Amino acid sequence: MIKFFYQKGITLMEVLVVIAIIIILVTVAAPQFLKIRNTQILKGTGEDVMSLLAKARSQTMASLNSTEYGVHFASNQIVLFSGTVYNQNNASNEIDTISSRATISNISLTGGAVDVYFNRLSGTASSTGTITISISSDLSLAKTITISGTGGVSIN
Repeated sequence: MIKFFYQKGITLMEVLVVIAIIIILVTVAAPQFLKIRNTQILKGTGEDVMSLLAKARSQTMASLNSTEYGVHFASNQIVLFSGTVYNQNNASNEIDTISSRATISNISLTGGAVDVYFNRLSGTASSTGTITISISSDLSLAKTITISGTGGVSIN
């Protein structure tokens, strides 16, 4: 009988060990990837809101169409509108839908407003306060946008 010292192939035990290692790695890494994804969604949504507020103020200061521009906040969308009063039926409204994973969880503007428009010439905001954007599945992940009386906007 001849013994072979060189054998090809892998054993079932080796396959099971590799599968177990892969499962452990995925279990450890998946939550971190989800957190990174949620952080990026939150960052992008915050930038979208900041951008729309800056656009409204810029168009107002430029006296585009000789009118003011503002932003209306809802839990799942933000809307750029012309004039001092939001009209949902206005065809010129620019609607920006927020990611389904994010939500505007708190609108805390002066007088309980859900709109802010900017005054022509001065660029001051009609309402001041904060807008909080959160991840729908994890309200502890949040960004707060602050609108000052001068029309300045900041995010933390």
